[in-house]
Amino acid sequence: MRAFLRCGTSRKRSKWDEIEHEAERLELLPSWDTPDNVLMMQAFEWHVPADQRHWRRLDKVLPDLKDAGVDTILLPPGCKAMSPSTNGYDIYDLYDLGEFDQKGSRATKWGTKEELLALSLTAQKLGIGIYWDAVLNHKAAADYTERFKAVKVDPQERNIELSKPEEIEGWVGYEFPGRGEKYSSMKYHWYHFSGIDYNALENKNAIYKISGPGKGFAQDVSKENGNYDYLMFADLDYSNQDVRQDVLHWGEWIAQQLPLSGIRLDAAKHYSSRFQKDFVEHMKRTVGADWTFIGEYWKGSPGELIDYLQRMDRLVSVFDVPLVYRFSRFSQTEGADLRRIFDETLVRYEPQHAVTFVANHDTQPGQSLEAPITAYFKSLAYALILLRREGQPSIFYGDLYGITGGPNGPLPPSCGGKLPHLALARKLYAYGEQRDYFDRRNCIGFVRYGNSRHRSGLACVLSNGAASNKRMFVGKQHAGERWTDVLEWSSETVVIDNQGYGIFPVLAMSVSVWVNDRADGRDRFGHFDANIYKY
Repeated sequence: MRAFLRCGTSRKRSKWDEIEHEAERLELLPSWDTPDNVLMMQAFEWHVPADQRHWRRLDKVLPDLKDAGVDTILLPPGCKAMSPSTNGYDIYDLYDLGEFDQKGSRATKWGTKEELLALSLTAQKLGIGIYWDAVLNHKAAADYTERFKAVKVDPQERNIELSKPEEIEGWVGYEFPGRGEKYSSMKYHWYHFSGIDYNALENKNAIYKISGPGKGFAQDVSKENGNYDYLMFADLDYSNQDVRQDVLHWGEWIAQQLPLSGIRLDAAKHYSSRFQKDFVEHMKRTVGADWTFIGEYWKGSPGELIDYLQRMDRLVSVFDVPLVYRFSRFSQTEGADLRRIFDETLVRYEPQHAVTFVANHDTQPGQSLEAPITAYFKSLAYALILLRREGQPSIFYGDLYGITGGPNGPLPPSCGGKLPHLALARKLYAYGEQRDYFDRRNCIGFVRYGNSRHRSGLACVLSNGAASNKRMFVGKQHAGERWTDVLEWSSETVVIDNQGYGIFPVLAMSVSVWVNDRADGRDRFGHFDANIYKY
């Protein structure tokens, strides 16, 4: 028995020796001199009031966002849509940013072009980057109908044609009468599209593939439903050179109109990846080699996302949809094994190209892609994307400021209002090498050791079960320091022992983020104002 105990003690000592050895000479590792962390915020939720004041509100809160650690905002689709009350995914005119009287209003739901420019200039002064949500898959709200030949296809298997070519009438004529030929002289007709879902001649809804020489659905798209080129409205045909040139021209044009630094490619699995790659390469050649592009390719398993990255020569990053679905499933599964939280996620396989997120406008309550995450687990999820070294995290406007509508009515800010604390902890302390303590099913932790410019480091403990604690090594240089929880959910103080260890507690179904109580920046916590609608 004594021999067994000595053996067990030796194994434990060996584990701690290994941990301490790994933390030696951190200054020689690449992570010692990495740039400061960056953070994106998706700057809208689905139910933002349609009062045309969104650009003005964002302009007012940009300084607070900067103070909280946000470096980039992803704006909603700000091109003219079919109605001044819709969010812009029903796009009408790429070249109208709230400048022309079209579709019932000069302004978009979000505001006027002048207000958008003012917001952009404020962001530029503060050093906040702006990404644009580009809806390039389709057009909506045509000005008139045209007649043309098309075949009806099986909605579940789009490669199966259910009819011979027949004449139909569709909303595919675009004149842009409010804008005329300013910025672009391109007018759109039936031959610029590959599919529609309504035949006005017979008042029938179906998926129609437009017929004609060289016409058909793109093949370099998702294979869901056989071929997932068609999504909604009038589907753009990127085999048409006029369409290609007009959209490439638009990319250069919007970069001249606004001080952008990146683009989100909406509905990336629904239109030609070859054109997307051409578009990205064109933009990098003409407007900025350092621009960021993020593909919104919605798939719940990582394989197809990795295939998309390969087809795009990894010129883009991709939203980690599989991770969001794991957050949702784990949050609703009692006793889920937290050690497996990153299994089969994009950030596990492609950490440099994974945009990690917890929620967005598509997954919020009531949306078609809703991915419910229980209230307590959202804090854990955000800690896992914000404080670890892998991935490019994004926070959601609806979690930061609350949600104003939907089936559950108005919802308050998530994480008990502590999401700004987690964002700021990322900016100030989440640096350097990372040591994981994923050693218990329902209580995991990790340590960031800090780097040359951010030496404080942090210790994070998460539980989806009972209250617990975890012994973790933070470094002998921290001996004697008093560490407290920046989230203030745990009221205890952890004193780091002479060997550089602390025993860090966490409440039941909660997360704690421990930092030296005298670390630079501790006085910056607790000042974020989430009441954006006072403006």
